[in-house]
Amino acid sequence: MTLIDRPKPTGLLRLFRAFGNSLKGFAGAFREEAAFRQELATAVVVIPLGLWLGRSGVERALLVAPMLLVLVVELLNSAIEAVVDRVGLERHPLSGLAKDIGSAAVLSSFVLLGCTWALVLLDR
Repeated sequence: MTLIDRPKPTGLLRLFRAFGNSLKGFAGAFREEAAFRQELATAVVVIPLGLWLGRSGVERALLVAPMLLVLVVELLNSAIEAVVDRVGLERHPLSGLAKDIGSAAVLSSFVLLGCTWALVLLDR
């Protein structure tokens, strides 16, 4: 017996609902998170530029993938922040630490983006 006594969807229905939930997540992040909107605007520039500047499939992947990783990490960071804020808005050291660690993950993904671009483009 599961913790929730209700039938869970399976097969295509589960995939359809999961896709719908993902779309709601993207929409919520876009609506509520300025950082996600800024990073998405950056991706609109960086991804086509990476596809254009890359000389091979590997170079294109190396230039594009870190930007996609930035978006993924920002989504996770936003989820962490939402959960922390849901628990309580009062200041608590662990809440601040959770948010700071999420922010550090976003910064790390940007460092990866910059280093990858530098290594690929300076190797010419």
